[in-house]
Amino acid sequence: MSLSREDIAGRLAAANYIADGELATAISVMQLLRRPLLLEGEAGVGKTEVAKALAAIHGAELIRLQCYEGLDQSAALYEWNYQRQLLAIEAHKGGDPDRIEEQVFSEKYLLERPLLAAIRRDEPPVLLIDEIDRADEEFEAFLLEILSDWQVSIPELGTVTAKSVPHVVLTSNGTRELSDALRRRCLYHYLDYPDADREARIILARIPEAGAGLALQIARMVAGIRKEELRKVPGVAETLDWAAVLVGLDIRDLHDDPEAVHETLICLLKTREDSARITRPVTERILGRVA
Repeated sequence: MSLSREDIAGRLAAANYIADGELATAISVMQLLRRPLLLEGEAGVGKTEVAKALAAIHGAELIRLQCYEGLDQSAALYEWNYQRQLLAIEAHKGGDPDRIEEQVFSEKYLLERPLLAAIRRDEPPVLLIDEIDRADEEFEAFLLEILSDWQVSIPELGTVTAKSVPHVVLTSNGTRELSDALRRRCLYHYLDYPDADREARIILARIPEAGAGLALQIARMVAGIRKEELRKVPGVAETLDWAAVLVGLDIRDLHDDPEAVHETLICLLKTREDSARITRPVTERILGRVA
């Protein structure tokens, strides 16, 4: 099902994901061409949430492959349940070796991992390949083959061809340069931190009890904090945590309780250096710019 940019934006909003026009266009084109979408950006800008929202608007299963250094094909594609195989071999000891081999290398003993699961679904799922930049270049090359052919070869079972082509979202924090081949295979969108107005809408979508005035103040305050020289810039998830705390403390205007504003910045600041940098005078300076 192909949806227009306006339809995508509306359905994402209904799933509590507030997208800008460029992202809505990228998703629309992704679905029209049935191409993977590579989302790049800093940690915390909402890349993973795009895949979750996409699954929600399609009513599709979300299958997630979390990448890490040393990730190999068996962890991403499939492996055999060796313990059950050994038990079956022991139980059939003395039987026909060929028949035993045929039995233990059957579907019954196959453990699906995310990539195999994604291509064996009758209805197209959303396949999230999260933080692809953390995986090795060798795995990236293997992944490229899967994304190109939509089939895998299992020596004991033969070739498995996709029943349906999944909606694929790859995310990258930019910790290493991805290959040109992978970039060419995918559509690309850089996801930046939202501006204050859009972040206020995100807060209202997730925490409606904050109210429009407080949500905009929080968004502007976070935007000011992000401009400081921080080691770990707060993402949208941290903004939502802070908003929930402020609402829980019954703060309706940040200027009413500057002390509580400063003390609750622990929701945003994740390192000792950042906490030391955002002193009370710095908090007061940023707060002074918030209407």
